[in-house]
Amino acid sequence: MSRVAVVFTGGTISTIFDPAAGGNVPTLDGAAILARTPGLDTIADVTPIDLGRTPASHLTFRDLGRIAGTIGDALSDPGVEGVVVVQGTDSIEETAFFWDLVLDSPKPVVVTGAMRSASQPDYDGPRNLRDAVRCAASPELRDAGVVVVLAGHVDAADLVVKANATALDAFRSLDGDPVGRVVDDRVELTGRGPRRHVELGDPPEDVHLITATVGMDGRLVDAAMAAGAAGFVVAGTGSGNTSPGLLAAATRAMRAGMPVVLASRCPSGAVEPAYAFPGGGRTWLDAGAILAGHLSGPKARVALALGIGAGLDRDGLAALLADPVA
Repeated sequence: MSRVAVVFTGGTISTIFDPAAGGNVPTLDGAAILARTPGLDTIADVTPIDLGRTPASHLTFRDLGRIAGTIGDALSDPGVEGVVVVQGTDSIEETAFFWDLVLDSPKPVVVTGAMRSASQPDYDGPRNLRDAVRCAASPELRDAGVVVVLAGHVDAADLVVKANATALDAFRSLDGDPVGRVVDDRVELTGRGPRRHVELGDPPEDVHLITATVGMDGRLVDAAMAAGAAGFVVAGTGSGNTSPGLLAAATRAMRAGMPVVLASRCPSGAVEPAYAFPGGGRTWLDAGAILAGHLSGPKARVALALGIGAGLDRDGLAALLADPVA
């Protein structure tokens, strides 16, 4: 039987409703979650690694780097076929992408969690954990990089988004096909496209994501630059358009040596230099901005921070942010 390491970090899957607090609070450790997940012993021999109960909204790049080290140590064990990371769903689309960029092993790494607390009758943690372990033990997922598994969907880390705040099937690949599905006791795969990779250095936390909105000028960029920002991602409207004032502030940042990435605030689609009016995508490119391709603003921020931490120059950052070519 395959052996799968399961790294527990917290999240909704670990929460129970607390009447005194008025909401769900982290309560269950890894052993308690495993005890609520019958049938795992028929799928794989599970080795639990408990890293605490941290809400996903509290995680930092430093935390993600430490967890990456734990995942890497587990992957280096010749007896381990794959690794599952259990965490809160709020930031899975960022954390999974972080690990996908920095981990370099053919063994499967599967990130999962739950949309319901353990107090709710439709608690989805056990099913998601069983599906994730099944995927991590599947030889068909070798060389697929990091994937996210919830509600039977298997999605690539660079494509997956949380498309709904509370739905059980909240996670989707909006810019491509899912890697596959878990159907009963089978993992049905369609394959994954090419991946990005960067060495894990010391990614700065102060890489800012600024979303363009109606009437926005450049004051947020100027304020962040004055506070010592390491770089910016600007999520423009449509295919990558903003006000002239936002572009002017970003241009000042670029002239000061800061990397600036232009993404789209749309949930799917790519940023493009289609418009040449002041603040249009073409004028951002001409000013020196790096285009993020299909990466969302949050994912582009992860890639930019990791690239800065790895010491990449502008060309290296541009290559990391660009859509990978098969």
